[in-house]
Amino acid sequence: MIEFENVSKSFWTGSQRKVILEQVSFRVELGNSLGILAPNGTGKTTLINMMAGLEKPDEGTIRRSSRISFPLGFMGGVVSKVSAVENSRYIARLYGLDPDYVEAFCRWLCNLGEYFEQPLGTYSSGMRARFSFALMLALDFDIYLIDEGMPGSTDVEFNKKAGDILRERLQNTTTVIVSHQPETLEKFVRSAAVLMAGKLHMFDTLEEAKQLYDYETQG
Repeated sequence: MIEFENVSKSFWTGSQRKVILEQVSFRVELGNSLGILAPNGTGKTTLINMMAGLEKPDEGTIRRSSRISFPLGFMGGVVSKVSAVENSRYIARLYGLDPDYVEAFCRWLCNLGEYFEQPLGTYSSGMRARFSFALMLALDFDIYLIDEGMPGSTDVEFNKKAGDILRERLQNTTTVIVSHQPETLEKFVRSAAVLMAGKLHMFDTLEEAKQLYDYETQG
């Protein structure tokens, strides 16, 4: 479970205070995957990072009582100077998993060939996205955090393999996806919310959330 209680978060942009959350309370229960719709620039990534514990609230309390993933696409836990081999084995040890398994899984899913032995600093953005997604799927979490859906990979085989694994994994786990596109959420979530002007409006269904989102963004 993830619980926000009266959580506020804002940034000073140099000319004004940008409010991300203002006295927001909600819960993500295990088994009830949540999609959050939010226009670009409203704080989607900040919200998902707060769920992961990467950013702290200005006010309020965030409680976590499950194994929660790092956000898909987050590369803060890996080291650019070393190879995918070394990174995957290091992360495996951090999470108490078999380094041989995590390396083999990532190697198979990424299909990066000889680049798997090269430093991550030499990777394209698409290759880095594939590695971070593979690493997340290799680890065992109760709740998966995904920022804007699938990684930005043009590799069709990777997208199919990773998508199939994620859909299978989500049958037994929970996901939180934040996106500005409703179609990104359709395959993965049950309930949904809309982040607007520092408020999070919760709905039982994605269809209800889309009605408010469309009204606010297209009206």
